[in-house]
Amino acid sequence: MKKTLVAAAVPLMFSTLAHAQSSVTLYGLFDVGLVYTNNAAGHSQFMATSGNINGSRWGLKGSEDLGGGVQALFRLENGFSAMTGRLGQGGAEFGRQAYVGLSTSKLGTVTMGRQYDSVTDYTYMFEAADIWAPYYFAHPGDLDNGAGGNRVNNAVKYASKSYGGFTFGGLYSFGGVAGEFSRNQVWSVGANYQRGPLAVGAAYVNARDPNFSYFGNNPNSSTTASNMTASTVYSGYASAKTMQIVTAGVSYKLGKATLAGMYSNTQFKDVGSLANLPSVGAGGSAKFHNAEASVTYQLTPALLLGASYDYLKGYGINEAHYQQGAIGAVYLLSKRTDVFADVGYQHASGTDSTGHPAVANLTSVSASSTSNQVLAVVGLRHRF
Repeated sequence: MKKTLVAAAVPLMFSTLAHAQSSVTLYGLFDVGLVYTNNAAGHSQFMATSGNINGSRWGLKGSEDLGGGVQALFRLENGFSAMTGRLGQGGAEFGRQAYVGLSTSKLGTVTMGRQYDSVTDYTYMFEAADIWAPYYFAHPGDLDNGAGGNRVNNAVKYASKSYGGFTFGGLYSFGGVAGEFSRNQVWSVGANYQRGPLAVGAAYVNARDPNFSYFGNNPNSSTTASNMTASTVYSGYASAKTMQIVTAGVSYKLGKATLAGMYSNTQFKDVGSLANLPSVGAGGSAKFHNAEASVTYQLTPALLLGASYDYLKGYGINEAHYQQGAIGAVYLLSKRTDVFADVGYQHASGTDSTGHPAVANLTSVSASSTSNQVLAVVGLRHRF
């Protein structure tokens, strides 16, 4: 009798589990291109590149219905170079995103893992480099993380449901240093409202010991040296105790055109607080105002045109100015495949974070030997 009951219960149990299981989706994106830079460390340069407008990636995401409006969810997202097959994000296998959490239809979603901060979540849609322009034309050095170059480890995140187009949320990252609760911690908050043609958003990020917590959280990152060498815009401030970012943006759709504007203020506070790291202007704080205006125009259902202008002003320790303009086009070959072409220019003046005369330094490109730098790119994207 017992054997009969067990035999009957086993298929019923698996039937229930199969019913509760939702789906697991494999997805990805290839972004490849050819890039010309007129001056990279004093020489013109041609490159075959991966990750121009979007980083090449593959990922798995899924959810399970737990009943009562509750779901379990996860995402694993790997970044890589389509040109070499090399892992992105400093050698992290799932360096783009890796998290698991619970979502409810009434209260929102809580996730834990490696995730984007609130700047990326709530104001990314106002920056040209997140919509049609390549990462090279992000705000200089992507110092405000407006284009999402940095992720946060050991993070707990809350994201609300939508209340008539209004969403909000926040993130907290545990530093993990015994006896020092605030060391290496990162926290952020943000909100966004989208209704009809209008979208507005704002966010705040606070990172303690940013050289290690914010810029140095990949497998290949150094635990003693500078991890902030990617751009002369901020490389001299690796010894800052705290990094603070405030962003705000707005966009409005007018027929086929969308107008957008974004402002950010980024500060590296108490430079010189972390020993044995670049500390130009030690004892003070380096601050940056950044403003961008852009327009996109859907000329045809398949052709999108874009133009942007960005101005970055440094103040506090050093005073540097960066002016940057870009134009581009994206043409859809299908719903999943498109080609793109972009060209941009940056002009620098003043004194940069290294204490030297500022030179042009487009994001993720070797700095120019002069105050000017031009970059052009043509490429192909395919999604699956």
